[in-house]
Amino acid sequence: MQKRVDFLVVGSGIAGLSYALEVAAYGKVCIVTKSTADDTATRYAQGGIATVMYTPDSYEKHIRDTLIAGDDLCNEAIVRMTVMESSDRIKQLISMGVNFDKTPAGLFDLSKEGGHSEYRVLHHKDQTGAEIEKVLLEHIRIHPNITVLENHFTIDVITQHHLGEYVDRKTDDIQCFGAYVLDKSTNDIITILAKSTMIATGGAGNAYSVTTNPGIATGDGIAMVYRAKGTVENMEFIQFHPTSLFNANEKPAFLITEALRGSGAVLKDRKGNTFMEKYDDRKSLAPRDIVARAIDNELKLSGEDFLFLDARHLGKEILLSHFPGVYAKCLSIGIDITKEMIPVAPAAHYLCGGVKVDEFGKTSILNLYASGECASTGMHGANRLASNSLLESLVFSHRSALDTLSKFEKIEFVEGIPDWNAEGTVLNEEMVLITQTLKELQSIMTSYVGIVRSNLRLKRAADRLNIIFDETEELFDKSVLTEKICELRNLINVSWMIIRWAQQRTESRGLHYNIDCLRTTRKKLFFDS
Repeated sequence: MQKRVDFLVVGSGIAGLSYALEVAAYGKVCIVTKSTADDTATRYAQGGIATVMYTPDSYEKHIRDTLIAGDDLCNEAIVRMTVMESSDRIKQLISMGVNFDKTPAGLFDLSKEGGHSEYRVLHHKDQTGAEIEKVLLEHIRIHPNITVLENHFTIDVITQHHLGEYVDRKTDDIQCFGAYVLDKSTNDIITILAKSTMIATGGAGNAYSVTTNPGIATGDGIAMVYRAKGTVENMEFIQFHPTSLFNANEKPAFLITEALRGSGAVLKDRKGNTFMEKYDDRKSLAPRDIVARAIDNELKLSGEDFLFLDARHLGKEILLSHFPGVYAKCLSIGIDITKEMIPVAPAAHYLCGGVKVDEFGKTSILNLYASGECASTGMHGANRLASNSLLESLVFSHRSALDTLSKFEKIEFVEGIPDWNAEGTVLNEEMVLITQTLKELQSIMTSYVGIVRSNLRLKRAADRLNIIFDETEELFDKSVLTEKICELRNLINVSWMIIRWAQQRTESRGLHYNIDCLRTTRKKLFFDS
């Protein structure tokens, strides 16, 4: 079955929804999401969205903080553009009805997070992403030009390769014509043709055993673009959030927002002693890469599974009014954060690399855009500054929409696109082949490609991944397609990229810390682990 739309959007987080709303006035939009529309990483974003609001803050300070956090690998022009355009995008959200917290005086109640020199983070209690997602979906649901296909899994983007033409990474005119999409309710594979396609599928946290990402974060968009011979970059930079709630076997790991540390919560060991002063002058408010490595080192030294975040001194009134979600979650597992310290450990959180795009979100494939966590814009460099991700999504989706609208009327639908060929495939009746391989993959990535790496660990990861890659490709080729086999394949593809990029980097930088490739540009040289 074939379907034609003007604009195809894969993903229903802030990047996909904001893009869809901007282009919808000019043509038909189809949003494809593999779960329910609100099951996105955006919904899990607790802390907020960074932007300059009041003095003494300034654009220059926000730009400087972003560049410092990115460890000199950000594209300064992109950082400057994104920060300078942030105010208009925030105003747009507010005009749509997003309710950011305010002080009794009517000013926005800004918070401060690790790496920020000023208070500049807009928030809705500790549920900012959920508030933004809710408002955007309200507008999506009532728009006459937008169709949302929930529980539909995008398998691959369509290019001239599917017309029998040879393409490789040197081909400079690869074009995207749409995507093949699996209807999970019927197992039918639909061919959706589009003049313009936006990939907004989020990250790949589920390559690791412990992650704050929802189960949907399996690197789908990045893997699809890579298989289509698009350009991917900076995959070695995996941000581990320093403070996920330690609660064995819970998936995803519950995020303890960085705003809690911004309000004064302090990291401590089991004896109640602080330790961050050993690693950075900013202590518990150092950038995430530094805090995550510090915790990782302390855990290795002590042999423990978790440390603590102490928020007791903040008082019950502040904790309940500003962090109701964290308070309720901890209470549900028997921890009263007004009286007890919170057990925390690092968890895979955010992918700073991804599909390479330009300042308009254009990928190396014509008529294909990417925005959000799956995209590598140059904004984050080697480490993302807290609360810059929602902002980046808004700015690049807006700019992608502008570029799309400047050319889409001239784009013609391509005839002769074949439907998905499932000839010779059979139903896989041994799910253990998928579930066990996933466990293997997550174990490999967690053990060898985590917060601290080495050349030997990376080689072992590559050697083992080559085996499960071959096994999974063979299984994929002969199986009737399901979401699980596709997700596994995508996670293996993305993990392979992470390892290869990590092996190619000859220095420790930002989120990539290799004990065989030390670098001393930070104030203090880190430790060998």
